[in-house]
Amino acid sequence: MAFTLPDGLAPEVFPLAWLVGRWRGHGFVSYPNIPRTAVVQEVVVDHDGGPYLSWSSTLWVAPEDGGAETDDAAEDRVWGTETGFWRVPPDRPEGLDASRHPVELLLTDPAGHLSLYAGAVGNGRIDLVSDLIARTPDAAEVSAATRLLGLVEGRLLWTWDMAAFGEPLQSYVSAELDRVV
Repeated sequence: MAFTLPDGLAPEVFPLAWLVGRWRGHGFVSYPNIPRTAVVQEVVVDHDGGPYLSWSSTLWVAPEDGGAETDDAAEDRVWGTETGFWRVPPDRPEGLDASRHPVELLLTDPAGHLSLYAGAVGNGRIDLVSDLIARTPDAAEVSAATRLLGLVEGRLLWTWDMAAFGEPLQSYVSAELDRVV
């Protein structure tokens, strides 16, 4: 199936066009002192014609039986949410491969974090490293994070590693999502 650019998408974000849509699937949260927990995730990536994309993600604790047919039951137990914006800066960093573009992701969450990621997108892959993580006085300390997103056989696969609670950088969440819309 051929890929078509979404109507009205700003040329500045063409390298991220494959990300636009609604995605839903399953994954796991696991971290020291957090037992491996199955989650259901929904991500919505949209645009309004501006030179950016909007991002909204919600993680729910998966139903105990793990059955996909009961995903809606998970929506009573939110694990976490975040919203933000994707940008493709016009300035190309020195040394960035010609097949890739610089990318930025700005995120906020109701747990009291504001995060700025910088990285590169190209060939169906996005690599991000935290540049700034700010927090409210009562939010958990998160000192660093990375994210990797990839389009693999039509599915969105992603991982989020973080250094938090005095622990070194390590896996926190991973998921495999299917395009819903």
